[in-house]
Amino acid sequence: MIDHALVTTAFQLDGFRVVKQLGLVRGITVRSRSIIGNIGAGIQILFGGNISLYQELCEKARQEAYEIMILHAEHIGANAIIGMRYDANEVATGVTEVLAYGTAVVVEKV
Repeated sequence: MIDHALVTTAFQLDGFRVVKQLGLVRGITVRSRSIIGNIGAGIQILFGGNISLYQELCEKARQEAYEIMILHAEHIGANAIIGMRYDANEVATGVTEVLAYGTAVVVEKV
């Protein structure tokens, strides 16, 4: 099981050394807000400020993509992920793809 502390945007983990690189891992999710959610967000837009309904949707999408990426890494035998990044694209009006990706590695304590 990958400890969330062993996922980093850096290309090394302090106190660990990479003993094997297993390659690219990714987690992808595609999300949209419901019609009701869009109406609620539209009301929030009228008043300005943080659009919490969209913020929650984005956070859930990132978390889901992150967890899928970790599962992919565990499946190929990794115990850490380095160089982790997020990417997002609109694939259709109101539909967004969120991708979490990084390099799966096996590390050991120094």
